[in-house]
Amino acid sequence: MSAPFRFPKFFVTNPAPCPYLPGKVERKVFTELSGHNAGELNEALGRIGFRRSQSVAYRPSCIDCSACVSVRVRAQDFAPSATQRKLIRRHSDLEISACRPWTTEEQYALLRRYLAVRHPGGGMAEMDEHDFADMVEQTPVRTYVVEYREPSRGGRPGKLVGACLSDQQSDGLSMIYSFYDADPGARRGLGTFIILDHIVRAARAGLPYVYLGYWVEGSDRMAYKASFRPMEKLGRDGWRRIDEPEVLTEPVMADQLPARRTSRILIDA
Repeated sequence: MSAPFRFPKFFVTNPAPCPYLPGKVERKVFTELSGHNAGELNEALGRIGFRRSQSVAYRPSCIDCSACVSVRVRAQDFAPSATQRKLIRRHSDLEISACRPWTTEEQYALLRRYLAVRHPGGGMAEMDEHDFADMVEQTPVRTYVVEYREPSRGGRPGKLVGACLSDQQSDGLSMIYSFYDADPGARRGLGTFIILDHIVRAARAGLPYVYLGYWVEGSDRMAYKASFRPMEKLGRDGWRRIDEPEVLTEPVMADQLPARRTSRILIDA
């Protein structure tokens, strides 16, 4: 006999300044992910616009604003632009591995450098090692840290230049948080490449979507997400495809994309 279903309790945060739109106030609704059905609940909530942070699922619930829109890339129909193709070729030498959700000093050092360059003074700027460990390791679902390294030499792993905390779901990959080497002189376009790599992984595994979180039209911080097409956004009538640009490249099948050193999408738990 199966255990009785327990409907989750939802809570609302206090209003706070919006980090994306000046002059706006944000508010979130959230619930705890726990128990044997945490994975199923997380996926169900993800399909209606929730995101995961540690053992909590949340989504915007602002009183006078609905600018934050959940978006996902249709991996099977993905059509990389000429610039994205060039980026894939440029970083094809990186060694990529999906690791279990355990933090390392190397990952934390990379995160600190990334935040110092890209988000100084932001909400995560004061994150210490314990906060980082909580972000990565406190997960009730199937989660991985995908690492991107320079080519190994002499049997030693190459330098860590990128990482992404990702959830593997039955309908795709959900990118929780990515960070990378953003120092002057570092490889260019690593953030975009990490997204492209997830799209490739999902396509090869037969998964339909890569969830990119929220997109705010008119926000410079969110503009990069609109470059991954075809993309769907969540509205009142469900998921709908965002209007395509006038000129499209032909969809690229998974077997036409550059080969990866790791053939599996993510390691099995």
